[in-house]
Amino acid sequence: MSQPPVGGQQPALDPAATMDSQEKLSGEIEAIGAEYAAAGRLETQPRLDYPPYRSSLLRHPTKDPHHVDPETIELWAPAFGERDVHPLEADLTIQHNGEPIGERIVVAGRVLDGDGRPVRNQLIELWQANAAGRYMHKRDQHPAPLDPNFTGVGRAITGPNGEYRFTTIKPAPYPWKNHHNAWRPAHIHFSLFGTDFTQRMITQMYFPGDPLFALDPIYQTIVDPKARERLVATYDHSITSHEWATGYNWDIVLTGSNRTWMEDDAQDEEH
Repeated sequence: MSQPPVGGQQPALDPAATMDSQEKLSGEIEAIGAEYAAAGRLETQPRLDYPPYRSSLLRHPTKDPHHVDPETIELWAPAFGERDVHPLEADLTIQHNGEPIGERIVVAGRVLDGDGRPVRNQLIELWQANAAGRYMHKRDQHPAPLDPNFTGVGRAITGPNGEYRFTTIKPAPYPWKNHHNAWRPAHIHFSLFGTDFTQRMITQMYFPGDPLFALDPIYQTIVDPKARERLVATYDHSITSHEWATGYNWDIVLTGSNRTWMEDDAQDEEH
């Protein structure tokens, strides 16, 4: 797996930060939310510098951007596969000799532009933790079991109507080092490519009703409540299949006022 876990087991920005309580962080989050509501402005994208997210100071650009050679970027850009995308790569439950442990789910939706038009032939990749909240990555060493039958990565090409469909295992929450007793809500990372590796967008999909939403500084970097809600998938009984898997619908909107939150291009990939 080429992607490190987002918000996972990275070194703490400041060892003292891990002593901050969830109550302290929640107070900071609430104060920022109140300030935003009072200002009456609209913010559909995350704040690059969000103090409750302790390492955000190190994860956004502080200097003016510069043009780079796109061919050089493509030599180093991440990609999960070395071959053409096969339809079976969209099923994360059949990649090994046995079935992975956990709740089998199907995540389906469409990739759309700001006018609701489908974005076809789009490379879409995902990566995630397993049913115990553990990434198969050397930097994730928290004491949860790895699943030998679940790597947690997949990819697909969007269809003529912008549609995609993945079969996977529902990930669990996991601890991270932002503050004391910090836990990330269950989520799946999505990466979308345009016509080349310089056109890459990354986002996260969450599950409805997660009690950790209000406590998570990464989710809360989007201070507009309606924009945050667009990151949460919807349970869809028409996608759910009998005695096999529950289903979730999640559309990804690339542009416009209703666009899906995307991580800033210049941020560290660990986000």
